[in-house]
Amino acid sequence: MTRSSLAVFLTLALAPALPAADWPQFRGPNGNGVSDEKGLPVEWGKDKGVKWKAELPGRGVSSPVVAGGRVYVTCSNGKRDDRLHVLCFDAATGKQLWHRQLQATGNTAAHPKSCMAANTPAADGEGVYALFATGDLAAFDADGTLRWYRSLVGDYPTVTNVVGMASSPVLVRDRLVVPMENAGESFLAAVDTKYGKNLWKAERPQGTNWTTPLVRQAGAVTEVLFAGPGGLTAYDAATGTSRWTAKSAVGSVPSGAIDGDTIYLPVAGVSRFKLGPDGLGEKPAWEAKEAQTGYPSPVVYAGKVFACGSQGFVTCADAKTGKVLYKERVKGAFSASPVAGDGKVYCLNETGSCTVLDATADDFTPLATNDLGGDTLGTPAIANGLVFIRNDKMLYAVGK
Repeated sequence: MTRSSLAVFLTLALAPALPAADWPQFRGPNGNGVSDEKGLPVEWGKDKGVKWKAELPGRGVSSPVVAGGRVYVTCSNGKRDDRLHVLCFDAATGKQLWHRQLQATGNTAAHPKSCMAANTPAADGEGVYALFATGDLAAFDADGTLRWYRSLVGDYPTVTNVVGMASSPVLVRDRLVVPMENAGESFLAAVDTKYGKNLWKAERPQGTNWTTPLVRQAGAVTEVLFAGPGGLTAYDAATGTSRWTAKSAVGSVPSGAIDGDTIYLPVAGVSRFKLGPDGLGEKPAWEAKEAQTGYPSPVVYAGKVFACGSQGFVTCADAKTGKVLYKERVKGAFSASPVAGDGKVYCLNETGSCTVLDATADDFTPLATNDLGGDTLGTPAIANGLVFIRNDKMLYAVGK
């Protein structure tokens, strides 16, 4: 290991981590949709169980994120959906602390279900990093001051937004890993969180892809795992060097879930693969073909795998064997990924109805079904004993 690479490794390995209570990016601190929080809510509605709610200025498919006692959320509106919004709220009270707006520089075409606020932001103790489907990327500090801004379409003019880009950036210590896989110039880049400059940039195949990267520690190397139509590729987070590719583990919309030395991928329903120091096992340990996901990513919790499908089915399988324990249809279809904590799994459908499951039960055991209404496609966040839910009009903090 050279002196420069050793310095980068030490930076990645020794930089302070966020508090466990934070939910700083898509599907939480570990990117697996699981929280260590206790005392999480079971029942709520429009007139009960909501600690606070705040009005939003536009639509959003993105999830709220929580860091340092602040909740950050993105929205978009305007005749061409070209007004981009970043808002910050006090996590305890719901008071709006600031609201910033940007003008889109890229194409605003999207699937009718989506919009330009489709990518979930990432946050740390310094502030928030907001990526929009237009290729606009901005960093604001916790008080709302613009730290840096980039038009990725300006930097790479062939980047195109055909039906709505939605992959979310993830934080790896001092770098923001930005997925930009599209019909134009495609890449995965690590951007310096302080100045917004590329630290490395890895070329990717051209084509539409909506998956969000995962991060794991493989010995002394921090890896960024990024799935696409060509398979699952591991990149060295320090250098951007490609370490291995598993062509059988393809992806396009949902992301996988890492649990120790195992990864559960939305392939053939949901499949379990062994993760070794040099890559992915050639064949899955099992395939649960009944666990269809559609848009949502699966969550692994309490020894089980939970998948919510676009057709309204909730499927639960044993995480070790792949045996399907139940498959039940619930109200509505799902776009949001399920999240879990405190012995519960939260399955939020597109109409704002959330089925809360007992994660310890081997049969379908709903603890409650709670309805806030509204078009709801963003995945909930869990932090500070609360569940944060956003729809196209409101942000809710659910819990005591």
